[in-house]
Amino acid sequence: MGQSQLTADEKYTLISRNLQEVLGEEKLKDILKERELRIYWGTATTGKPHVAYFVPMSKIADFLKAGCEVTILFADLHAYLDNMKAPWELLELRTRYYEHVIKSMLESIGVPLDKLRFVRGTSFQLSREYTLDVYRLTSVVTQHDAKKAGAEVVKQVEHPLLSGLLYPGLQALDEEYLKVDAQFGGVDQRKIFTFAEKYLPSLGFKKRIHLMNPMVPGLTGSKMSSSEEESKIDLLDSKEDVKKKLKRAFCEPGNVENNGVLSFVKHVLFPLNSEFVIKRDEKWGGNKTYTNYEELEKDFADQQVHPGDLKSSVETDLNRLLDPVRKKFDTPELKKLTREAYPELAKQKGTSKPPPQNFDNDEIIPSRLDIRIGKVLNVEKHPDADSLYVEKIDVGEGEPRTVVSGLVHHVTVEEFTNRMVVLLCNLKPQKMRGIESQAMVLCASTEGDHRKVELLDPPEGCTPGERVFVEGYDSGQPDEELKPKKKVFEKLQAEFKISDDCIAQWKQKNFMTRLGSITCKTLKGGNIS
Repeated sequence: MGQSQLTADEKYTLISRNLQEVLGEEKLKDILKERELRIYWGTATTGKPHVAYFVPMSKIADFLKAGCEVTILFADLHAYLDNMKAPWELLELRTRYYEHVIKSMLESIGVPLDKLRFVRGTSFQLSREYTLDVYRLTSVVTQHDAKKAGAEVVKQVEHPLLSGLLYPGLQALDEEYLKVDAQFGGVDQRKIFTFAEKYLPSLGFKKRIHLMNPMVPGLTGSKMSSSEEESKIDLLDSKEDVKKKLKRAFCEPGNVENNGVLSFVKHVLFPLNSEFVIKRDEKWGGNKTYTNYEELEKDFADQQVHPGDLKSSVETDLNRLLDPVRKKFDTPELKKLTREAYPELAKQKGTSKPPPQNFDNDEIIPSRLDIRIGKVLNVEKHPDADSLYVEKIDVGEGEPRTVVSGLVHHVTVEEFTNRMVVLLCNLKPQKMRGIESQAMVLCASTEGDHRKVELLDPPEGCTPGERVFVEGYDSGQPDEELKPKKKVFEKLQAEFKISDDCIAQWKQKNFMTRLGSITCKTLKGGNIS
């Protein structure tokens, strides 16, 4: 049945199926009786898109089947405001990557691109009119409401950045500037959506409809995340990687709760294909075709469907979806774009199975140190030591590390919290007054009666987890863990100095990231410890 033949009720059913919540249901039904719905979905161009993106893509397919006019927003300005995790040059590359990926995913599931409008946030968010409306919005929004609105999507800290408080307001204004009736997103966006419903009318703009997808669990049983490698399958993963990750996926017999494999069938494969086939050996009952998800879920709960058969059937269908994406990105131009947009991931991919280290000659070189940029999320006084802080620091892993530092007399909690620091991450974890420290914050310092200490400063634009290297020693894999008896760090540290230009150095070679040198504020000629 074509779009023009669908009734308003049939369009509503397509638009709302598999959603967790609809805000403005009656308004949506009224619009569908008169004309097609205008809707937008936005994505901040930060982490690398993974297969969970097929969940919103399949809903976008539903919207188009229902005749909706759909806009996809590449929210590059929002990405920049997300604690400035990436500089503009990198965001430009990532926005291009997102555009190619999203288009290839939509083509893979048979969505005609001519029915879609693609917009970059900075194409209108830097205009005079938009900027003035941002200022108008700040004059009516309270700090409490702004912080509450971003609670699910902006990292919560004791002293939030102003950028995180602005984020919900910008997302609300996008609805007006994109001239849509509705915004679509995950249920984690709900507080931003209710914020928009409250504040847009105060600027003279109409309240929009909000459509919310449930949060689909990842393969580990939690939210699928770009930062948690084993919880996701990358869109460009090989068939071997897909098999390996699905094999490790949480899929307990009979357990339908937090089952990422089943959720993928429900939210992606069924909406796209209207059926799902369990492929299995004849001795286990042979293939079985399901035409509704509830029957499959019941059979899995009753252990009539084995997790191994479910996984192998999902693997077949998933590879069918990924093949066109892989093929599109198998060109020199797009391979180069992928490497440049996600340089750290490309490096990890290339060294996912590093050759065994051979330091039999005990060569003491800086590349053996795993030094990274970290973001301090939280700082508290050690409960049993007056001179120690206990910090939670994001170093680009799934969870922040706990770090204990003797900086109470040199750095205030306010100065320390929410800033970027330089950490040594491969020391053997050590208990300090009962709390295990999993890294060391590196500082510049001077000796003598009036000892001074300053935190090292990474270049502006660095992101958590980014590697720090010494000029000329940017290749090679760090030791997995520095052996205390070998004293590798101690021997290298003897040559760590701050130059007359306040640059951190080893043997007069600069400590670097890809964005420039590591520095300190004032301690020329100081040591690094």
